[in-house]
Amino acid sequence: MTFSEINRLGQERKPFLFISDFKAKNFKVILLENLNKEDVEFEIDENFISSEHEHFLKKFPLSFIEYKKKFDYVIEKIKSGDTYLLNLTQPTKIETILTLKEIYSHANAHYKLRYKDEFICFSPEKFVQIRDGKIHTYPMKGTIDSSLSDAKEKILEDKKEMAEHIMVVDLLRNDLSIMANDVKVERFRYVTEIEAGDKKLLQVSSHISGKLNDSWHMELGDILKSLLPAGSISGTPKKSTLKIIEDIEGYDRGYFSGVFGVYDGESFDSGVMIRFMEKNEECYTYKSGGGITLDSNATLEYNELLDKIYLP
Repeated sequence: MTFSEINRLGQERKPFLFISDFKAKNFKVILLENLNKEDVEFEIDENFISSEHEHFLKKFPLSFIEYKKKFDYVIEKIKSGDTYLLNLTQPTKIETILTLKEIYSHANAHYKLRYKDEFICFSPEKFVQIRDGKIHTYPMKGTIDSSLSDAKEKILEDKKEMAEHIMVVDLLRNDLSIMANDVKVERFRYVTEIEAGDKKLLQVSSHISGKLNDSWHMELGDILKSLLPAGSISGTPKKSTLKIIEDIEGYDRGYFSGVFGVYDGESFDSGVMIRFMEKNEECYTYKSGGGITLDSNATLEYNELLDKIYLP
């Protein structure tokens, strides 16, 4: 399947599930009429009701010393002008007694996907939504433990978090402008609460929109191609930042931080595949990370990477 073939499905108004890896080099398109729920399950629900469940998760992350080496490399690249914002991620071995199918059934999230017995994601972050001729994106940048005193005020007033958020909003405004007109920020830096296992996190998002041509259905593949990889999970400027990510992370993200979405013949909705867990022959691996800018603190970024390893 190619992006041009996605254009054809849009022209024919054929509903499908779209799953792309981080680099937008490997993607799967499954017609909804052919979907086997034993192999693939998904759910998109912005109004889900969160329910409590037991959390069986043990983490074996890389050491802070190893993380700091990678962090320092990114800072040097920022100082040299090769990137301004880079989303640094790492894999963490985890142990749980639950199967991927069981984790999927319990997970509380806006965007849920289980692909066979290979990986699952339970993401709070929307990628793009297209409805009634308008395209919307909701970049999520900025995380804090909600139990901290005055957590909301701290995250909104933090200069580093503000700079990081402004950069990704500017990047996504430019990305949308490739295919859309009248691009504007509808809502800037609002806070939502995320259930994160045994704690709650506050995350900062913005809402950007633009107007598409009436022919957007037959251009859906081109729209996706122009927007991937997702700016909120890569960085800016995108091309040089992607090269640095490849050089420093030391592992293949695969489908982590890619996107999945559903086209129903009338509209399209998609989420960034963060909060991501995959299974291999030896263990489960959870992939997580956060945005690095010149003002980032290595200890805080390392703790954020760990905080994002949870079963919702």
